[in-house]
Amino acid sequence: MKVVTIIGARPQFIKSGAVSRSFIEFNNTRPPETIDEVIVHTGQHYDSNMSDVFFEQMDIPKPAYQLDINGLGHGAMTGQMLEAIEKVLLEEKPDWVMVYGDTNSTLAGALAASKLHIKIAHIEAGLRSFNMRMPEEVNRILTDRVSTVLFCPTDSAVQNLENEGYNDLDIAIAKNGDVMMDASLMFSAFAKAPKESIPAAFVLTTVHRAENTDDPARLRAIFKALNTISKDTPVVLPLHPRTKSFIAKYDIEIGEQLHCIDPVGYVEMLYLLKNCSLVLTDSGGLQKEAYFFEKYCLTLRDETEWVELIDNGFNQLVGANFDVIMKAFNDVNTKKSDFSLDLYGNGEASKKIIEGLLKYK
Repeated sequence: MKVVTIIGARPQFIKSGAVSRSFIEFNNTRPPETIDEVIVHTGQHYDSNMSDVFFEQMDIPKPAYQLDINGLGHGAMTGQMLEAIEKVLLEEKPDWVMVYGDTNSTLAGALAASKLHIKIAHIEAGLRSFNMRMPEEVNRILTDRVSTVLFCPTDSAVQNLENEGYNDLDIAIAKNGDVMMDASLMFSAFAKAPKESIPAAFVLTTVHRAENTDDPARLRAIFKALNTISKDTPVVLPLHPRTKSFIAKYDIEIGEQLHCIDPVGYVEMLYLLKNCSLVLTDSGGLQKEAYFFEKYCLTLRDETEWVELIDNGFNQLVGANFDVIMKAFNDVNTKKSDFSLDLYGNGEASKKIIEGLLKYK
């Protein structure tokens, strides 16, 4: 069996790392059956700190194809990826194309495969924010619709698909758990501190979503809150290159106590997650990783796909409202929740994906 894996953004490197390791384990233990994986990196994240370093740190196969498509608008980026991925698929002739999450790389890979009648496995399927202004929502909905097997991380993801009528379509739905949980278990032992000096106690923050960075009012409100928090509690912010450019564009103040550091690799992020007291983020993946490491999360968005974190009290939506952010931050010390709840599986998601590929081949 040959699988072409399409990746292009930080969370996808992490997720594919866990599955790639499971492919290698399968090949070592199940001869004569083998799974030949060909990794295609679209180049959507092209900063070396946010891309190449993941393959080095996680000891997974480096991409066979580097498409180097980045720095474009949504239409141009997706279109160029579609054209380039199609060429790869015509050359490789895979049995499956595997895509992750909800990026432009995800949609381009799914469209290219569907046009060539190649089976598509969508990892992290069925998630919905119900906000069609988010490019990620458009990408995930369209990808689900053209896929062959939808690997869902949660019960709510399965329910979303059933609500949309997927039981009446010739598309398989499989709940497999979350591959991010697999990755956290696999790689947490390799956590290491970033090169920059990190305070002993700190709040971990990331900001990169277009809904925040592209809106000067939202971005100013978020950084006003971060600056206020950092006066009493150190805030560590690995600064996404895109966010950094918008901070300069909008002339947003960065407080002296706000620890802005360069983007970090996965093992450094694991260190930050292990050692922080709280997470503030607009990242989907980091919301879950906070839960994996038993840290509360305040999400700088108006909605989230990970509704079970909200429902069970591990996460709170605070949007980009200064007063709401500050109230939630001040109240978080009183929260008590049972982090032993099994929301995302037990670290077997990657193995269940392999079982699904074999079942539907």
